[in-house]
Amino acid sequence: MDIKTKKILIIDDDNRNIFALTAVLKAKKYICLSASSARSGFNLIENDTNIAIVLMDMMMPDMDGYEAIAKMKDIPKLKDIPVIAVTAQAMVGDKERCLAAGAVGYVSKPINIDELVNQINKHL
Repeated sequence: MDIKTKKILIIDDDNRNIFALTAVLKAKKYICLSASSARSGFNLIENDTNIAIVLMDMMMPDMDGYEAIAKMKDIPKLKDIPVIAVTAQAMVGDKERCLAAGAVGYVSKPINIDELVNQINKHL
Protein backbone atom coordinates (compact mmCIF):
# COMPACT_ATOMS: atom_id res chain seq x y z
CA MET A 1 0.00 0.00 0.00
CA ASP A 2 1.33 3.40 -0.98
CA ILE A 3 2.12 5.59 2.04
CA LYS A 4 -0.23 8.27 0.74
CA THR A 5 -3.18 5.84 1.00
CA LYS A 6 -2.60 5.52 4.72
CA LYS A 7 -4.83 7.75 6.81
CA ILE A 8 -3.76 10.60 9.06
CA LEU A 9 -5.95 11.30 12.07
CA ILE A 10 -5.95 14.91 13.26
CA ILE A 11 -7.08 15.31 16.88
CA ASP A 12 -7.65 18.96 17.77
CA ASP A 13 -10.40 20.76 19.69
CA ASP A 14 -10.23 23.78 17.35
CA ASN A 15 -12.10 23.22 14.08
CA ARG A 16 -10.08 25.97 12.39
CA ASN A 17 -6.89 24.01 12.99
CA ILE A 18 -8.49 20.81 11.71
CA PHE A 19 -9.75 22.63 8.61
CA ALA A 20 -6.35 24.19 7.83
CA LEU A 21 -4.34 21.00 8.41
CA THR A 22 -6.80 18.88 6.43
CA ALA A 23 -6.79 21.31 3.49
CA VAL A 24 -3.00 21.41 3.30
CA LEU A 25 -2.53 17.65 3.72
CA LYS A 26 -5.28 16.75 1.24
CA ALA A 27 -3.62 19.07 -1.29
CA LYS A 28 -0.52 16.92 -0.80
CA LYS A 29 -2.65 13.80 -1.49
CA TYR A 30 -2.92 12.49 2.07
CA ILE A 31 -6.17 11.02 3.37
CA CYS A 32 -7.24 12.77 6.56
CA LEU A 33 -9.75 12.06 9.28
CA SER A 34 -10.41 14.32 12.22
CA ALA A 35 -11.69 14.26 15.76
CA SER A 36 -12.38 17.14 18.11
CA SER A 37 -11.38 15.19 21.23
CA ALA A 38 -9.02 12.39 22.16
CA ARG A 39 -11.92 10.10 23.08
CA SER A 40 -13.60 10.49 19.70
CA GLY A 41 -10.19 10.00 18.07
CA PHE A 42 -9.74 6.72 19.93
CA ASN A 43 -13.15 5.58 18.66
CA LEU A 44 -12.10 6.34 15.07
CA ILE A 45 -8.86 4.38 15.50
CA GLU A 46 -10.71 1.42 17.01
CA ASN A 47 -12.93 1.26 13.92
CA ASP A 48 -10.39 2.03 11.17
CA THR A 49 -7.28 -0.10 10.83
CA ASN A 50 -5.84 2.16 8.11
CA ILE A 51 -5.02 5.05 10.44
CA ALA A 52 -1.25 5.15 10.27
CA ILE A 53 -0.38 8.28 12.24
CA VAL A 54 -1.99 10.77 14.63
CA LEU A 55 -1.40 14.52 14.71
CA MET A 56 -2.26 15.38 18.31
CA ASP A 57 -3.01 18.82 19.67
CA MET A 58 -1.41 18.93 23.10
CA MET A 59 -3.70 21.53 24.69
CA MET A 60 -7.29 20.31 24.74
CA PRO A 61 -9.99 20.38 27.41
CA ASP A 62 -11.12 17.13 29.06
CA MET A 63 -8.06 15.11 28.00
CA ASP A 64 -4.94 16.94 26.84
CA GLY A 65 -2.45 15.46 24.40
CA TYR A 66 -0.08 14.30 27.13
CA GLU A 67 -2.81 12.29 28.83
CA ALA A 68 -4.10 11.03 25.46
CA ILE A 69 -0.69 9.74 24.37
CA ALA A 70 -0.25 7.97 27.72
CA LYS A 71 -3.69 6.38 27.35
CA MET A 72 -2.87 5.27 23.78
CA LYS A 73 0.26 3.51 25.07
CA ASP A 74 -1.97 1.49 27.45
CA ILE A 75 -4.35 0.27 24.72
CA PRO A 76 -2.88 -2.61 22.67
CA LYS A 77 -4.64 -1.60 19.43
CA LEU A 78 -3.40 2.00 19.71
CA LYS A 79 0.04 1.72 21.32
CA ASP A 80 2.03 1.31 18.10
CA ILE A 81 0.44 4.19 16.19
CA PRO A 82 2.95 7.05 15.98
CA VAL A 83 1.84 10.42 17.35
CA ILE A 84 3.22 13.76 16.23
CA ALA A 85 2.58 16.52 18.77
CA VAL A 86 1.14 19.64 17.16
CA THR A 87 1.10 22.49 19.63
CA ALA A 88 1.31 26.21 20.17
CA GLN A 89 3.63 25.48 23.09
CA ALA A 90 7.04 26.47 21.78
CA MET A 91 8.95 27.35 24.91
CA VAL A 92 12.24 25.80 25.94
CA GLY A 93 11.55 22.23 27.06
CA ASP A 94 8.13 21.84 25.39
CA LYS A 95 9.47 19.67 22.56
CA GLU A 96 11.31 17.46 25.05
CA ARG A 97 8.18 17.18 27.20
CA CYS A 98 6.12 16.03 24.20
CA LEU A 99 8.74 13.48 23.17
CA ALA A 100 9.06 12.24 26.76
CA ALA A 101 5.27 11.75 26.82
CA GLY A 102 5.60 9.34 23.89
CA ALA A 103 5.24 11.49 20.77
CA VAL A 104 7.56 10.50 17.90
CA GLY A 105 7.70 14.06 16.59
CA TYR A 106 6.88 17.66 17.43
CA VAL A 107 5.69 20.59 15.34
CA SER A 108 4.89 23.99 16.81
CA LYS A 109 2.19 26.34 15.57
CA PRO A 110 2.21 28.15 13.23
CA ILE A 111 3.04 24.96 11.41
CA ASN A 112 5.89 24.66 8.96
CA ILE A 113 4.20 22.38 6.42
CA ASP A 114 7.46 21.06 4.94
CA GLU A 115 8.65 20.05 8.41
CA LEU A 116 5.29 18.40 9.17
CA VAL A 117 5.27 16.45 5.89
CA ASN A 118 8.86 15.29 6.51
CA GLN A 119 7.86 14.00 9.94
CA ILE A 120 4.73 12.32 8.59
CA ASN A 121 6.69 10.56 5.83
CA LYS A 122 9.34 9.46 8.30
CA HIS A 123 6.75 7.60 10.38
CA LEU A 124 4.38 6.27 7.72
